[in-house]
Amino acid sequence: MSAQTLPARDSRLPDDALDASSEDTTAPAAQITVDLAADGIVEVTLPPNTVVRSREAQAAAAAVRAFADGRRLPLLLTVTGVLSVTNDARLTYTNSVVVSACALLGESPVDRVIAHYLLRARSDSVPARFFTSEAEAREWLREHHRES
Repeated sequence: MSAQTLPARDSRLPDDALDASSEDTTAPAAQITVDLAADGIVEVTLPPNTVVRSREAQAAAAAVRAFADGRRLPLLLTVTGVLSVTNDARLTYTNSVVVSACALLGESPVDRVIAHYLLRARSDSVPARFFTSEAEAREWLREHHRES
């Protein structure tokens, strides 16, 4: 299957960026990408310098379900440079029934904070962890996918 590109909202952290009920309706400026890699890992990349909102998260979740096609697959979620994720978007990402394990990938201390914000809402039945190395994240996902 080929990668899917989904719209995201551009934002320079408006005053209401952390307000979960605030869903911006401005024009899209960046893209969320969803792809199924050759190793069977679903890759979701959130666009840097944006606030990820519910609409974009739901579109990405639908693409992940389409790639899964009834299977449970490991997910690599890249959060590098994301400004914020609304609460509704967080719940969308953490309530997936098609994800066997989730590795969150980032580079900075801010990425780590956003990843841990996402991890707080996850199901205990899906192993999840933050990584700064893509190679380590992929290895961990392969190990946890075999166990599921």
